Amino acid sequence: MNIQTKFHGEQEVNKEGIIQFVRGIPGFLEEKEFIVLPIEGTDLFVLQSVKTADVAFIITDPFLIFPQYEFELPQEVLGKLEIQSEKDVVTFTILTVREPFQETTANLQAPLILNQRKKLGKQVILNNPAYQTKHSIMTPQEQGEK
Repeated sequence: MNIQTKFHGEQEVNKEGIIQFVRGIPGFLEEKEFIVLPIEGTDLFVLQSVKTADVAFIITDPFLIFPQYEFELPQEVLGKLEIQSEKDVVTFTILTVREPFQETTANLQAPLILNQRKKLGKQVILNNPAYQTKHSIMTPQEQGEK
């Protein structure tokens, strides 16, 4: 099937690749079907709504930027996403991209959890005061190298 996307224009997508967010994403509760599209040459992806071209989020693997990032998923989330094995799980963080790019931030308080086998997803709000919605993706030294 073909969909219109925010960053990639018209794209042909495989229906089997569509991830169901049964309750939507906070702030976008009507958007329930998304596809993950890679941004070539980067570790970034686009979480693109299948229904609405303008609803797209730049995402990345948080463990690439924050190796010490860790959290435990509540049993309720494991059940809703039908997670049976760690191999089923893919974690992403939504980025707020800024100009210049060095000022981009990552939302570590609300990771996206995907069951890649069952094609189910959920944005999970963590109750950990160490994580915020706007963590700089660059160290202060890297920011100084603008």
